[in-house]
Amino acid sequence: MSEDSLEESRAETEPTLSDGLDRVVEKERRDFLVGVSAVAAGTLAMLAPIGAAVVSLLDPLRREKLSSEMVLVARTSAIPEDGSPRKFTVTADRTDAWAAYDDSPVGAVYLRRSGDEVRALNVVCPHAGCFVGVAKDNSRFSCPCHLSSFDLDGAVDDPTSPSPRDMDTLDVEVRNGDEVWVRFQNFLPGRAEKTPV
Repeated sequence: MSEDSLEESRAETEPTLSDGLDRVVEKERRDFLVGVSAVAAGTLAMLAPIGAAVVSLLDPLRREKLSSEMVLVARTSAIPEDGSPRKFTVTADRTDAWAAYDDSPVGAVYLRRSGDEVRALNVVCPHAGCFVGVAKDNSRFSCPCHLSSFDLDGAVDDPTSPSPRDMDTLDVEVRNGDEVWVRFQNFLPGRAEKTPV
């Protein structure tokens, strides 16, 4: 056998360097594709719990607010006929974030009756958010925090009063002859305009 034929037979039987590199590149390619597939599968598996968490966190933002509903507050027989104000607690079913509360206090109103007409004022002072009280002689409302003063209709009655606006009036309906329903809502204090919270 000649040397040339010996080298040719060796070349045919021995792997070449390029064959080895091809196998290494192919293995690396397979390993890369397996890794990418694992990351993709893991990402897809995490989308469901992350989506559920996002929906849960944003759920309170989707819910309706209480301010759009009328709430039964009192009967007309509980409101003095002489026009003096009487304070009533407003209760309603509400949902706060993820907890539901049945018939819980959400605020308070002053109700005044004049004949068949009933008026409602929010008890929160428009100046700084303190609770307004009725003067001992029932002639006006006064805020104990910064001495804002209001007449019985809720209008500012003292030019030195720090309140930027009158007391906040609320919508009232008398239903079924004697049920007083109020659209209760709170407003931002410290502003001249009446801005719902």
